Amino acid sequence: MLRITRKSGESVRVAESALVAAKLVPSAPARRRGPAASYEELARVSARAWRPVESGRLGEWELRAAVGEVPCEARPRGAAAGRREGFTRRANSVLPLGDPGVPLDEALGAVRGWYAARGLPAYVQTATGAEGTQELLCAELERRGWVREVTAELWVGPLAPVADLGGDPSGVELSREADEAWLARYQRKGVSEVALRVLTGGPSVWFATVPGGTDVPAAIGRCVVDGRWAGFAAVEVDPERRRRGLATAVMAALARRALDEGASAAWLQVEADNAGARALYERMGFAAHHAYHHYRAPEGEGAP
Repeated sequence: MLRITRKSGESVRVAESALVAAKLVPSAPARRRGPAASYEELARVSARAWRPVESGRLGEWELRAAVGEVPCEARPRGAAAGRREGFTRRANSVLPLGDPGVPLDEALGAVRGWYAARGLPAYVQTATGAEGTQELLCAELERRGWVREVTAELWVGPLAPVADLGGDPSGVELSREADEAWLARYQRKGVSEVALRVLTGGPSVWFATVPGGTDVPAAIGRCVVDGRWAGFAAVEVDPERRRRGLATAVMAALARRALDEGASAAWLQVEADNAGARALYERMGFAAHHAYHHYRAPEGEGAP
């Protein structure tokens, strides 16, 4: 049997007897309506937007970790005190841009050991679907039993049109800090000190809040300005106030601030099954650049 890797990174098996001809097809450049960018540029920009607390190097691979004690209110019932957990997979996974400097099996063994020493599962972040992405690495990870747990997409678009969408920005408050009100709306409850360090890390971070008349805001958002890029995240709206333009207002206010700091392009991450968000971002001028995945190491001491 032959193993073939599709553009999505998925591996399929084909009987050798069924093969007539084959050739290696390089990744195609992503179709864009917005700014041109390489995968490597976007991978590094998005990594800086979710800056780890600790990092290490394995050749050209970056090992990233942001681990801390889980607050009592965030622990499952019956969980022991002292439970440790990493905040966001982006800040707790390997960014494999380039050569690890050793054979792949040796590199993956070192990765597993590095994360085990920090009480974390080992994850490798990969990408597919654009020039310079890692379809072959995906196939090698799957061949060794690594499990793809997360797949999403990174979208890009011009920044100025986003800034023009929100009308009067006076209803959106901007701050450098994620205060208690902002965190009350944030979907990750029981945020630890480590999580706050990740949230507030990055080249130039802004938090947006739309007051809701209670202690919990009607909407929030986060933006990291990094050179020409503005990265949007954590855009969340009270479920009872959706479809009133609050998400657009939040992003427009953040986009205006990013323009003031010299940014001209924007990126964000979106789940493949989030139809509402995808429709909103398409209307704003965003388009998919590449898919990204997180592979988790197989369990067991004898796993490769």
